[in-house]
Order: sequence, then structure tokens, then C-alpha cells
Amino acid sequence: MARSPKSSARPDDTDLSGPVRTCVGCRQRAAKRELLRVTAGSDVDGQPAVVPDPSATAPGRGAHLHPTQECFDLAVRRKAFGRALRMSGSPGPSSAPVAEHLARATSSREGTTRNWSSSS
Repeated sequence: MARSPKSSARPDDTDLSGPVRTCVGCRQRAAKRELLRVTAGSDVDGQPAVVPDPSATAPGRGAHLHPTQECFDLAVRRKAFGRALRMSGSPGPSSAPVAEHLARATSSREGTTRNWSSSS
């Protein structure tokens, strides 16, 4: 018996086209193109860290995250990066590189949506 590709248990997934991934922060399913991929790497000091992979081309295990501060905070609070990337260590991996990436992305988006009509 063949399985139906669409499940009636999750009707909200019917509008997703292409690859679908789950955000490690909010645990919501979303199209892969809407999420930021993160991988295990190292920070500037050589310590284990979670690093952003916006091009999604880095080798190895990756996890996906909505590029929002809310989902990032949830993932950090739940210690989801270490579990998703199977990174071990007592304090857990540093997520500072991802936080910096999100801050840069947010500031660049705010700069592009600036209202120039009020300037003289």
C-alpha cells in the first residue's frame, strides 16, 4: 500500500513547497529557504562554536533556525544547538557567531527599509 504524500494530521504544511526543515528554536516547520543553516565550527579563539552557514554549503551536520532573535533566544535557552549538532562539552558550544550574524542581518534590513522621504 502506497503512502499519501500529504498527511491530514498537519494541514498547515500543505502550502510548503520544496525542502522543509524544523527550526531548532521554535520547533515550527518552514521552507528551507526561509531558515538560516548553522553548523559546528570554532570561534576566533579556537573554541567549539555554532557558526552561521547562510550559503548552506558547509560540510557536516547542520541545524536550521528562523533568522530572528526570538528563535535564537529559544534555541539557546533550550540548549538546542548542542543537541541538534551533536556537539559535546560541559558549558556547551558558544553561539556568539550566530548572534553576531543575526545582529548584522537585522541592522542591514533596518537600513534598507529606512524612510528617505523625511530627509532634506
